[in-house]
Amino acid sequence: MFHFFAFIDRMRFIRRWGLMRSTIPENLTEHAQQTAILAHALVLIENRRFGANLNPDRAAVLALYHDAAETITGDLPTPVKYYSREILGGYREVEDYAKDSLLAKLPADLQEDYSDILNGEREPEWIFVKAADTLSAYIKCVAERQAGNREFLSAERTLWQKLQDMPLQSLRAFEEEFLESFGKTLDEMTEDKQ
Repeated sequence: MFHFFAFIDRMRFIRRWGLMRSTIPENLTEHAQQTAILAHALVLIENRRFGANLNPDRAAVLALYHDAAETITGDLPTPVKYYSREILGGYREVEDYAKDSLLAKLPADLQEDYSDILNGEREPEWIFVKAADTLSAYIKCVAERQAGNREFLSAERTLWQKLQDMPLQSLRAFEEEFLESFGKTLDEMTEDKQ
């Protein structure tokens, strides 16, 4: 009996934004799914418009599993995780332990495949996963602001700056063509012709 997929299924129980008052609860499964959609789109845009030759499907898979270790560690809030180099280094060790623990919950013949996914930082698509991860967090902040929750305003500004510091042409294109829609109501989007 192997428990890997049961652990992955538990991502839905991991709440994000633990230190923030949220009007819209978000769990790790929802975040991973949105991050996968965004990473896939960013890589497609990079390929079609800017001459890259990357795998959008691979980016989506890496994004689906990018926080899988949190099924063991839980979601450590960003201000705590990045408080100091020592804490970040220690957390990365814990995260590596969690990934190894997850891999041990697979049959031996699948462990290498999933190791490549859980340790996707080495793949060329990873930068797009990180951009999508940040974009997903930014979109969450926009949704909270639209719901009247001022709790996320500082995080929204910080994440926006982080996005601007990322040197990805596809990210600029996504911001220009798609990002504004996330601040619109359903009626406003329905009235638009696009």
